[in-house]
Amino acid sequence: MTQKKKLKKGVTTGACAAAATKAALHHLLFKETLNPVNIQSLTHDPISVAVHGMEVLGNNEVSCVVIKDAGDDPDVTHKAHIGARVQWCTNTRETTAPMSYKDISIEIRGGKGVGTVTKPGLEVLPGNPAINSGPVKMIHQAVNRVMTLFEERCCTHGNGAADEAGKKEAFGHETPLPEKIIVEVFVPEGEKLAEKTLNSRLGIMGGISILGTTGIVKPMSHDAYIATINSGISVAEAMGDDTLVFTTGRRSERFAMDLFPHLRDEAFIQTGDFFKASLDAASGSLNIRRVIITVFFGKAVKMAMGFPHTHAAKSELTMKKLALWAKEITGNDDLSRKIAHANTARHAFTYIHPDFPELISHVGKMIIKSAEKFSQKKLTIDAVIFDFEGNRVFDSMS
Repeated sequence: MTQKKKLKKGVTTGACAAAATKAALHHLLFKETLNPVNIQSLTHDPISVAVHGMEVLGNNEVSCVVIKDAGDDPDVTHKAHIGARVQWCTNTRETTAPMSYKDISIEIRGGKGVGTVTKPGLEVLPGNPAINSGPVKMIHQAVNRVMTLFEERCCTHGNGAADEAGKKEAFGHETPLPEKIIVEVFVPEGEKLAEKTLNSRLGIMGGISILGTTGIVKPMSHDAYIATINSGISVAEAMGDDTLVFTTGRRSERFAMDLFPHLRDEAFIQTGDFFKASLDAASGSLNIRRVIITVFFGKAVKMAMGFPHTHAAKSELTMKKLALWAKEITGNDDLSRKIAHANTARHAFTYIHPDFPELISHVGKMIIKSAEKFSQKKLTIDAVIFDFEGNRVFDSMS
């Protein structure tokens, strides 16, 4: 019996931004390069991130780039370079200078390759860089850790306090307290990476989002995809849409957009395999009243069977159920037998269409029944099934 391989956890873009911040600030203050740089997740788990490069930009500014490792749940940002440019802004106005390190303000900006939010409905307000609250907390945490170490070293060399004598003895120079520390997060290839995401649909323009609720990516947890579905629904709702069109991918979305040209782009939500999770999100929205499910026949059968997740792994079970329906609805034993031995739903579809529209209609009606169950009948549900060329073979609205 072979032992199942333990899947490797990854780190979020937010954790990488925090790690780059820590490494840059550490180098600025101590003239030491951390590699790897160790930080903590928001659940206090250790995170280690590889440093790709460090650049001193001036006496009070250092830039660091780290490499994102998504573990065994890779996405488009796997192996991406995530950077932070840290600036120590010394205040020359003595009367307003902070009295301790805890009084220093931290300003977080979005640089090259970090998207800007332009639509309502997301966690971040329009006009701001797409850096979510989790990464913001982690960046603050990283700065505070370095500043605590700075204070400790100063106290060790001084008179028990972080005084100028202690700073000079510890570092060979006096380091005035800054008014604030500016952290500019950047992603060198962010604009190109964003083209492979749904950011533009969500109104995030010019780059990727800096994300992560804890800093750690759990392999095969699907959290990121479900979060994207939730964000899409939130944006559509904020834009005033009360009808959503669920598609399973770009191809079905293209056909659905041709079918419903009067709906704005934000109303189209790519749900992937997450049948139940997407309906949970829609039914939890205050203003969403209706969902139109548009799908190819393969996933249509799984939805009709009530699978909450429509992954291809359940294809054998799908064929048995479809064969049973064929027998019950058409009374055709030969059709039922062919479907039972079909390799895939697409293969089975060649036996069903165009001669047995009643079987396709049954699948469509069962999709609606399953969706109503998952949405607790809070939504009006319609369904459209496409053949593999994008032609409608079932439409509950016609």
